[in-house]
Amino acid sequence: MRELPRGTVTFLFTDIEGSTRLLQELGAEEYGNVLAEHRRILRDAFERHGGVEVDTQGDAFFVAFPTGPGALEAAREAQGELDLPVRMGLHTGTSLLTEEGYVGADVHRAARIAAAGHGRQVLISAATAALIDADELRDLGEHRLKDLSAPERIFQLGVGEFPPLRTLYRTNLPIPATPFLGREQELADVVQQLARDDVRLLTLTGAGGSGKTRLALQAAAEAAEAYPDGVWWVPLAALVDPADVGPAAARALGGGGSLPELVGGRRLLLIFDNFEHVVEAAPDVAAVLTECARADVLVTSRERLRVQGEHVYPVPVLERAASVELFLARARAAQPGFEPDEHLDELCARLDDLPLALELAAARASLLSTEQLLERLGNRLDLLRGGRDAETRQQTLRATIEWSYELLEPDEKALLARLSVFRGGWALEAAEEIAQADLELMQSLVDKSLVRRWGPDRSGMLETIREFAAERLFAARGEEESRRRHAEYFLALAESANLGLDSIGRGPQRHDLVMPDADNVRAAIEWATTADPVLGLRIAIAVENMWILDDPTEGIRRLRPLLDAAGDADPVLLARGWRDYGGALDMTGDLDGGERAYLRSRELFVEAGDERGIAEADFRLGVVATLRNQVDEARRLFEQALAVFRSLGDEVGEAQVVGNIGGLLLESGETERGRELMQASLALGRKVGWTWWEAVTLGNLAEAARAAGDHDEEVRLLREGLEVGLRIGDRRHVVFTLAALARAAAEQGDVERATALWSAVEAEEQKGPMGRWQHHRAEYAASIPSEPRPERALTLDDAVAYALGP
Repeated sequence: MRELPRGTVTFLFTDIEGSTRLLQELGAEEYGNVLAEHRRILRDAFERHGGVEVDTQGDAFFVAFPTGPGALEAAREAQGELDLPVRMGLHTGTSLLTEEGYVGADVHRAARIAAAGHGRQVLISAATAALIDADELRDLGEHRLKDLSAPERIFQLGVGEFPPLRTLYRTNLPIPATPFLGREQELADVVQQLARDDVRLLTLTGAGGSGKTRLALQAAAEAAEAYPDGVWWVPLAALVDPADVGPAAARALGGGGSLPELVGGRRLLLIFDNFEHVVEAAPDVAAVLTECARADVLVTSRERLRVQGEHVYPVPVLERAASVELFLARARAAQPGFEPDEHLDELCARLDDLPLALELAAARASLLSTEQLLERLGNRLDLLRGGRDAETRQQTLRATIEWSYELLEPDEKALLARLSVFRGGWALEAAEEIAQADLELMQSLVDKSLVRRWGPDRSGMLETIREFAAERLFAARGEEESRRRHAEYFLALAESANLGLDSIGRGPQRHDLVMPDADNVRAAIEWATTADPVLGLRIAIAVENMWILDDPTEGIRRLRPLLDAAGDADPVLLARGWRDYGGALDMTGDLDGGERAYLRSRELFVEAGDERGIAEADFRLGVVATLRNQVDEARRLFEQALAVFRSLGDEVGEAQVVGNIGGLLLESGETERGRELMQASLALGRKVGWTWWEAVTLGNLAEAARAAGDHDEEVRLLREGLEVGLRIGDRRHVVFTLAALARAAAEQGDVERATALWSAVEAEEQKGPMGRWQHHRAEYAASIPSEPRPERALTLDDAVAYALGP
């Protein structure tokens, strides 16, 4: 056998599509003859172009080439001679060559690319495509492969037509930091369970750190083809209240409302991750199974849900060979030259073959040998076991974390404890302010795998480690101080972003400051609801626009308990809270509830003598009257509010009232005057930096342009508003604008564009209620031709790109 190439290598994987069926059709003897000829053709092509056979299993080949062009020519020539439906995948990388063969993510990537194709198709990664003549390649776009890696741009050799690639389609599955290793049998077991008709709720149980989440994510990716409406990950680690499970699932699906209504008749898979601390929400999962006949649910939890229809799969510890493979991979990430020795097997045994324990130990490989790791481990795992009634693997994991924790310096321990107040990660500036972190200590915790880098400017902890650290914070009696610092920090952050009505005009709205820390904002509000309701109410009011963009029902759930608990607070603060509570209610279509909240808000503003607040309440009541088609009452309230705003020089209030009066005029047929007032409203909104209002008003102006028969101006305004809504993450506005653009295209005879955009709207609408837009929706839908419709709806991102394109 020739020596395997080193350095930059192009990997080629091949296999026969439908080989089992072919065996059944031809019979064993004839299939053997065909397979032998298939192998001869491939090996001849590989040898002619410098390929070295790395592995052969059944009808599948793994071959390494020193050059990309050589690998491509071998694939081309072989396909030209083969009669069988062979699929091939090529990828170029620099994997480590060890005694066991090639090691590294590039090998897995090449295999996944091949598996995504079809018989007689040759797929090529972007890394390989960069080395060869691009004229003969067809760009198939970016795809997420089933290894859950970052999207890969894939090319096809030649212009042949094939079915869509076998890649992940509709999903929000996260991109793991490391490849999936081992667990082949467990993965096959879970995928097989999901494929059974009688298994609709499957719970993966096991100790914290045993690899439940990673196994669930990989199984979901492997099973994705069975779920045409997607596989959707719902992380629960950041939640505290079981009532938040349904809304969290709704957010994952991109909508709001009750989960059974949101899922409906769609064929999808929901993955609820880390369920044990919100297990009281298990009946909500059962409701999905009862009311949504085509949905399946996969759960990870330290305990079973104990609901009807549940199937439980206990996730075992790793097989020893898989433990060794995992440890080696993680150790080589820390120390590329790390080589196993005779102590590694014993070390894996002492760590109970638990993935997290192995990772924590492997992080020390840059400093300690395997023997030294064993010596320092000593008897500590046994000494630190919990009580007799605790689960053994959980005891061992706690001991493993304890061991890693005890290796820290005192200031590192203190920082780890203080960092436990964060949910969903943190930016360095927040860690410095809240946890008194410094860069050197933070880097040390990252190096020891107790803190992980989640992005260029964000870090976080595994939830198991965070729980351990939180116990240490509580034991040190530092929880109250740290949580207060956390809440006060995110209040200041929220107020600086100008997302609340009362801060608009102080500067531009900065959604980008708050949305990455939405879980921290939620955690701060949850703590403050009982510890300091006034502080919690201030935070909730400061992020009022967050509830509108994401899920108004969450605004309802957050604000009402705070209002009830902060009953003796300053009347102005309470008035603002009732105002925002009413806004969340009427945004969901509850006009009666919204009206009651606005009236309560007005009473409190009157009590406080707050003219601006009274005018705002009048304006909001005018909006309710408008939605009820009580035009005269709406006009009276708007004009009453406008007089006050102008007397106070309040351009924020003036902008919203003038825009709404313009809308009334537009509805009554006074197109030009309505248009003038809307343009004045837009100018005022831009002047004070009210980005959300800018997006809304651009949409209203587009309606005015349409009423005036100005199609080009309508489309221009809609596209401009779409860009603004996209920039601030306003999903509802983006969907509404796509619907309006679909109608505009239909009215101009562009059926292809109209149906493509409308199909994307319908697909996104299935993820949850869009709020009060049914009247407009009916109008949009009536304008869209019923045929032809695209076979597959565009994703929301693709629809936006299409709408903004030529």
